[in-house]
Amino acid sequence: MDSDLLRKLEELEAQGLRRRLRVLNSPQGVRVQSEGRWLWNFSSNDYLGLSHEPFLMEVARGAVDRYGVGSGASRLVCGNLQPHEELEAALARWKGTEAALSFSSGYATAVGTVSALVGRGDVVILDKLCHASLIDGARLSGAELRVFAHNDVGRLEGLLQWARQKAPQGRVLVLTEGVFSMDGDRCPLRELVEVKERYGAWLLVDEAHSAGVLGEAGRGLVDEEGVQGRVEVQMGTLSKALGCSGGYVCGSGRLRDWLLNRARAFVYSTAPSPVAAVVATEAVRWMETGEAAQRRRRLGRTRVLLREGLGEAGGSGTGSGGERGASAIVPVVLGEAARAVEASEVLAREGFWVPAIRYPTVARGRARLRVTVNALHEEEVVARLGQRLRGLLGMGEREG
Repeated sequence: MDSDLLRKLEELEAQGLRRRLRVLNSPQGVRVQSEGRWLWNFSSNDYLGLSHEPFLMEVARGAVDRYGVGSGASRLVCGNLQPHEELEAALARWKGTEAALSFSSGYATAVGTVSALVGRGDVVILDKLCHASLIDGARLSGAELRVFAHNDVGRLEGLLQWARQKAPQGRVLVLTEGVFSMDGDRCPLRELVEVKERYGAWLLVDEAHSAGVLGEAGRGLVDEEGVQGRVEVQMGTLSKALGCSGGYVCGSGRLRDWLLNRARAFVYSTAPSPVAAVVATEAVRWMETGEAAQRRRRLGRTRVLLREGLGEAGGSGTGSGGERGASAIVPVVLGEAARAVEASEVLAREGFWVPAIRYPTVARGRARLRVTVNALHEEEVVARLGQRLRGLLGMGEREG
C-alpha cells in the first residue's frame, strides 16, 4: 500500500497539487505565528474576528464548569443537552424560521441534509460551483444528478423542465450557495426562487459565506433579498463569520423533525460538545448587536480597500454582484497551479499568509490566491497587500 501511495503522492507533487499541513503556534487571528514567523492572516474564514473574542472565551470557560467538555452520546440516545436546544432556538429566531437543527460540522450538515431529502426516483440539480459537501450529499442520495452552469438561471430552467418529465412524481431539489466559497460572488437568488417555484421544486441555499456578513443583523442573503419563507432549506456553518464550529439547517418544524429521524450524519454522530453549543449560541445572539453591525460595516470597507489596491486586477474571478452586499472573499485568479503556489510563497516571505487554491478545489487552469478579509485587519496592511498583489499580477503578465 505505501509504495502505491508514494507513487500517487509523487504524481501530485509533479503537478503542483500536493498539499501539506502548516501548524499555527498562536491563536487564530489577523496575525498568526507559523514556523516561528508572524504573518498577516488573509486566509481565515473568521470574517468578523470572533474566534478569539474575549467575551466568547469567558462564556466557554463557564460552559466547561457547568457541562464538562463532552456530550457523551448521539443526541437521539442521551447526548441532547440543553445547550443544543438553546442554540437551535437562537438560530431559528435569528434566521426567521420555525425551527433549526445543528450538526457537528458544515460538511456533515450538507451530506446529511441532501441525502435525507432526496433518494432514488428524485432529482438534484446543482450549480457547477457548489461546495464539495453538497456534491457528495447529492451523490450519496442516489437521486439523479444534474449540473447547471454557474448562476445560469436559463440552464436551470431547462433542467427543471427535464426533471418534471423524467420524474413527474418525484422530488426535485435545487442546490446553490448564497456566496460562493472560491469566487466570492452571489447567486441570483430572487431569480432562482421564481424559477424553482414555477416547477414545484425545493431550494437549498448554503449560507456558509453569507450568514453573518449579509442581510439585516447578518441573517444572510435570503434575508437581504427578502425571500424568507420561499426558500425551503437554509443551510450554514457556525465556523466562519460566527467564529465557532459546527453546522446548521433552518426551516420548518417538519423539516427539522424529518432530518433528526433520517439524516444519517446527525443520527449516527456523537452530539457536538456542549461547550461549542453554548459559545455558538452567544455568537448568534451577538450578531444582532450594534457592535456586530459596526464590524460588518468595517468588513465592507476593508474589502473595498483591498480591491482599490488591486485596481483592475481585482476583477479577475470576482463574478457578479458588484460591491453591493459584497462578500469577504476576493479571488485573484492566476491560472496554473505552480504560479499560484509560487505567488503564495512570495507573499509568505513578505509576511502575508494567502493560500494557493488549486485543482480539485477549483477547475484546472483556474488556480488562484483566495484572499479573505477580516473586520479587524489594519487598513495600512490591507492596502499594502492589495498593491503587492497587483505587482505580482503585473509581473506575471509581462513574463507571460
